[in-house]
Amino acid sequence: MAELVVIRRLTSPDLAAYKALRDDMLAAHPEAFTSDAAAERERSADSYLSRLGIDRTDRTDCTEGGQFTLGAWLGQRLVGAISCERDLRVKVRHVAHLIGMMVCADVRHAGIGHALSLACIAAARSAEGVTILTLSVTATPPRSASMNAPASRATAACPAPCASTAFPTQKTTWC
Repeated sequence: MAELVVIRRLTSPDLAAYKALRDDMLAAHPEAFTSDAAAERERSADSYLSRLGIDRTDRTDCTEGGQFTLGAWLGQRLVGAISCERDLRVKVRHVAHLIGMMVCADVRHAGIGHALSLACIAAARSAEGVTILTLSVTATPPRSASMNAPASRATAACPAPCASTAFPTQKTTWC
């Protein structure tokens, strides 16, 4: 019987596994990230704490969430991750960004990327005040192009505003 993949928010104890996954993905696919593999390898695991959104929970100016990282776990192994970032500035606080999608090569084509995308969209949808969700793809090799298709069709590489079906709101989603 195949082992079940569990998707959940990452917490502080998960940072070492997240950094290891990120370092591996940056080294294997440098074209798919805006970050530099060598520079990121020098960072400590704790330097990614802000991606978890934990540091924002006690802030009175941003209690509505929208900053988190989700991980896909196969047993004790982190095999995928995606993050959602949200700016604290008042004028753009309604915008959240899906970033840093990564799935280990040996488990690709099993629906993990799709499941991570859907879970991230659902979590962003529940964040108070988020009306726009964007997705940017640094490179479009076949693996990232196929990831864009079903879950985030509304925010994938649009040259103009497009109506959102993946993240329905009364506003227009810009990419």
